[in-house]
Amino acid sequence: MSSSLPPEKLSPIELRATAGLAGIYGLRMFGMFIILPVFAFYAEHLPGGTNYTLVGIALGAYGLTQAILQIPFGWLSDRIGRKPVIYMGLVLFAIGSFVAASATDIYWVIFGRIIQGAGAISAAVMALAADLTREEHRTKAMAAIGMTIGFTFALSLVVAPALNRLIGVPGIFVMTGALALLAMIVVWKIIPDPSVSRFHSDTEASAGRFRNVLRDPELLRLDFGVFTLHAVLMALWLVVPLSLRTAGLAADHHWQIYLPVLFFSIALIIPAIIYGEKKAKLKQVFSLSVAVLLVSQGLLAYTSDSLWGTAAALLVFFAAFNLLEATLPSLISKIAPVGAKGTAIGVYSSVQFLGAFTGATAGGYLYEHFGGSALFAFCGILLALWLVLAATMKAPAAVRTRMYHVQEMDTGEANGLSRQLAALPGVHEALVLASEGVAYLKVDMRGFDEQGVVQLLGGKA
Repeated sequence: MSSSLPPEKLSPIELRATAGLAGIYGLRMFGMFIILPVFAFYAEHLPGGTNYTLVGIALGAYGLTQAILQIPFGWLSDRIGRKPVIYMGLVLFAIGSFVAASATDIYWVIFGRIIQGAGAISAAVMALAADLTREEHRTKAMAAIGMTIGFTFALSLVVAPALNRLIGVPGIFVMTGALALLAMIVVWKIIPDPSVSRFHSDTEASAGRFRNVLRDPELLRLDFGVFTLHAVLMALWLVVPLSLRTAGLAADHHWQIYLPVLFFSIALIIPAIIYGEKKAKLKQVFSLSVAVLLVSQGLLAYTSDSLWGTAAALLVFFAAFNLLEATLPSLISKIAPVGAKGTAIGVYSSVQFLGAFTGATAGGYLYEHFGGSALFAFCGILLALWLVLAATMKAPAAVRTRMYHVQEMDTGEANGLSRQLAALPGVHEALVLASEGVAYLKVDMRGFDEQGVVQLLGGKA
């Protein structure tokens, strides 16, 4: 990568790597999300598909294997390389898709979804992105890759009904499996091979840091939050499509509700995000969003037989959901120690997938045995607990994380440089890791004197 480029610009290699990895990451999530709006209808025609406990397991099964294997696959990529792990994950995802496509009953769909989730490449993708980007651009690259989740989720809700009409759910599974195999060509031909692969504390989980992360009460609050957020999301997909159909909207036309709801919900949250970040009011915005999400459950339960009522309730739900989905990673970055950020994110992501499995499974069981009111009550209880935890959390400091390349040095020199950096105005926390050749700093959003850091590092930032 050329060092003559202006520091604020991504190099062509960095742009290529970021775009390619974002596409692969988004493709996998697209394959997971796209059946959510239509699977309940498809399952009605499968043997065992009228058992909503099994339908819920089929929807959420990918989350269980994803939660279990994501961090181990990241560690495996440190040993055998990033690309081999990504290839393996894409093959598993494709196999799972084809198994689900050929399923003759709900049990084979569950098996296929389990295999899909076993292609847990998220950590390996992030590690490869870290290998291929300079320290000063890594946050931008990670943000671009992370943004694909929201985009693919929105896209899947809009196109799923149309694809279901054209090729059916089995065809959708075949399509996502074929796209996964094509993605292997993208990995091979478009994404560069890293000159050096090393461990990155900002993107990868470290076994030695789990204890500190799992004992941090503020991080645990956020972990419970993302567990709840995705548990509620997955539980709702067992009832929302059915409610829209009951209210008189054919399944093929559900996109007419989802598209405007998603568009207006995103428009609504932009001012809240700007206000929370600029005014250092993230806790207030965060807590209010959890409260709005709780209110949306009551609205969804009350308006389940009304088309426009359900649409309005979905707008409230997705406005709060999208705001929380955008805010939670930012809070993790602000709260986690700079040297344990990758570990904190790894735990957070695993808990997120575990929440998806739990919500879909528990929601299916409750809907099967006790009806929709029990499902909404389950979601409401989880959200009420989260609201208490959010309201009592410490307000996060108005900080951001910066990374700088440092010259080769021993551990003693790195420790001394850490102390010098931490003493600079506007620096809340500093850690220099000689093994990674990186200085991690947590600095004020305002008033940070970056020139002092650059001078201390010898102009090598």
